[in-house]
Amino acid sequence: MSIRKDIQSLLHQEDLNFLLTNRIPRRLLTRFMGWFSKIEQPLIRDASIAVWKFFSDLDLSEAKQVRFKSMHDCFTRELKDGARPIDGSDSVVTSPVDAIIGANGPICDGQVFQAKGFPYALADLLGADEDLGDWRDGYFVTLRLSASMYHRFHAPYDCTVEKVRYFSGDTWNVNPIALKRVERLFCKNERAFISTRIHAAGPFADKRIALIPVAAILVASIRLHFLDVLFHLKYSGPQSIACNAHFTKGQEMGWFQHGSTVIVLAPKGFALCEGLEQGLQVRMGQALLGLAALP
Repeated sequence: MSIRKDIQSLLHQEDLNFLLTNRIPRRLLTRFMGWFSKIEQPLIRDASIAVWKFFSDLDLSEAKQVRFKSMHDCFTRELKDGARPIDGSDSVVTSPVDAIIGANGPICDGQVFQAKGFPYALADLLGADEDLGDWRDGYFVTLRLSASMYHRFHAPYDCTVEKVRYFSGDTWNVNPIALKRVERLFCKNERAFISTRIHAAGPFADKRIALIPVAAILVASIRLHFLDVLFHLKYSGPQSIACNAHFTKGQEMGWFQHGSTVIVLAPKGFALCEGLEQGLQVRMGQALLGLAALP
């Protein structure tokens, strides 16, 4: 156990971690891992999952299945029914993923932050053609998925997906070490912009909520249930796709091939729910955003 902790401590040293996870052929390694993780040979599968468990806090006790065909099958595992209770209140937007809360706060005239002192423009994240009116002075929260977490993302409210825009890009690591060193990192990485409109009655009726799944090293592949396409490094199809897909709160929307990040954008008037703050872990279906208290 002490050897495991010593190795993990060594790998968390900032300079070494950044070197090992970024100063390498990122796109080549990501493509290789996409191939390797799907190998269904039992010895390779079992050894890969064992190494994964050694370097992380991987917990498969909530997984719907007990045996996996490959490491990829384990990455994209489903959970047992009822493993994530969904907050059904009309007054909250729930977390779309299991994640650690990262940078969050008001969007000031179209500017957001990936880390303290590292701002980026919303227009760079969403593209110059996107109408930023709903979010220019809204609220954002960054949700970081670690490698061992559940990797599927779900609808944060009863909503309709109206549009998806795909951005090809790099595969920088999205851990806090990289976010403090690489400017505009989220704007450089592969990502998808999912624009939704809340259609349920209540205080959020007809508001727009956006989800931006951001891929990263080893994870440049995003799958959406409502589109018959897999977004990945080799994708060269339409960059903007009109949609009309309806979801109930907590319904699965898609998944990553591994851990990464989801950025949630909400209109003006929203804020993190009471008790939540940067660094805390949230689970899919847990209350994440609500209307800000009046001063």
